[in-house]
Amino acid sequence: MFYEMNIAGLKRQLPLCKVTDDLYIGAFIMFGDVEITKVAATELLKKAPEFDIMITAESKGIPLVYEMTRQAGMSDYIVARKGPKLYMQDIITTEVDSITTDHIQTLCIGKKEADQMRGKRVLIVDDVISTGESLKSIETLVNQVGGNIVGRMAVLAEGEAADREDIIFIQKLPVFNPDGSIK
Repeated sequence: MFYEMNIAGLKRQLPLCKVTDDLYIGAFIMFGDVEITKVAATELLKKAPEFDIMITAESKGIPLVYEMTRQAGMSDYIVARKGPKLYMQDIITTEVDSITTDHIQTLCIGKKEADQMRGKRVLIVDDVISTGESLKSIETLVNQVGGNIVGRMAVLAEGEAADREDIIFIQKLPVFNPDGSIK
């Protein structure tokens, strides 16, 4: 089963994936889709508040935040990693329980990333905002280091997330019943 939608002027078929017996979601995968990544970055930048640096969670938001950074003429962006890396110093962590992952994950940044955000206008970017759990985890990291969150953006807002007034997105993505009909 697929759900066809128009995202920033491009048609895409999203495979429907089972989350629970009565809930399916449309899988929006930007990896490998340069065309959608470029146009989504352009559309989000048109809506973005003024910012100094962007952050995303590893890994699905990376192509988007990279392209947004490139189009904005900036040289740096931050990735909250799923685990500490050898090169990281003074690691700061938080946990996230995302709808698309079957276990609790850790997100972390190091001193370099903390210094890049401290006192700066930070824009949080992701591919899809659904339950908001990943977003909360990134907010926790930004707040722990003294960054000023100026916006929360995603290509798609899934289900009830589209009703939130604190996020900016391009398109609403519905959730689905097991037969593929929209809930």
